[in-house]
Amino acid sequence: MMRWIALAVALVSPVAAGTLEGRLVTFTVETWDDRAAPLLVARGRTVAVGQGTEFGLDREGLTGGLDVVPVDVEIGPTRIELSYPKGIGRFYEAKFNGYVLRFETDCALFQKVAVDPVGTTMMVTDVWAETGALYINVSGLGYGPAATLALDVEVADCPLS
Repeated sequence: MMRWIALAVALVSPVAAGTLEGRLVTFTVETWDDRAAPLLVARGRTVAVGQGTEFGLDREGLTGGLDVVPVDVEIGPTRIELSYPKGIGRFYEAKFNGYVLRFETDCALFQKVAVDPVGTTMMVTDVWAETGALYINVSGLGYGPAATLALDVEVADCPLS
């Protein structure tokens, strides 16, 4: 009887191989010219990737003259989409002004990251991964209700943390 119960539990456990689905992720906004002395680090929010919009950030209030631009972030199994439903403007220019998505893992989670030109209206060219983190630099770019960014990612077979 015990063997059957253990087998049933193993079959319904979430499988994370090659997907972002079910992973814990912390999303934050950072602005810096020197990474060791950031101008802004917004409050991070942590969720498990699932169905629908994972993050709907709104303004947090000025910090050193900077604030968060409202953004919606939807994370799929191998895709990340950002949109800007509120306001219109241009992002503050800095060496890095953008988003950091930190997934709870110690392995190199992203094998490839590519901007999807069909699903993107913004001229984002500076996107990179470090271990389980993905950095998206939007410094100096325009945003508004028509602005979108879509990233296709190839996810490594990293265990869930």
